[in-house]
Amino acid sequence: MHNCRYGKVIPVTNSGFWQKKRESNVARDKRNLKELKMQGRKVLVIWECQTKNPQKLMNRIVTFLNSGKKKVVSNILKDKR
Repeated sequence: MHNCRYGKVIPVTNSGFWQKKRESNVARDKRNLKELKMQGRKVLVIWECQTKNPQKLMNRIVTFLNSGKKKVVSNILKDKR
């Protein structure tokens, strides 16, 4: 899980199940990220709460896509505005 207040809410009903499920999801995500990075891939994780501000999200995605490359993505986005 990440440090979002929404991600820290523990359901009242069947809380043991949900806690175990969350822990297994975190472990799975960690394994998958490690595997992707070992393959030489760059990974950008976007949480639902980070989609509430579209401009901020777009800037984050553009920065990620442009890292280590020419500034192609931002030029394409400027042309579409």
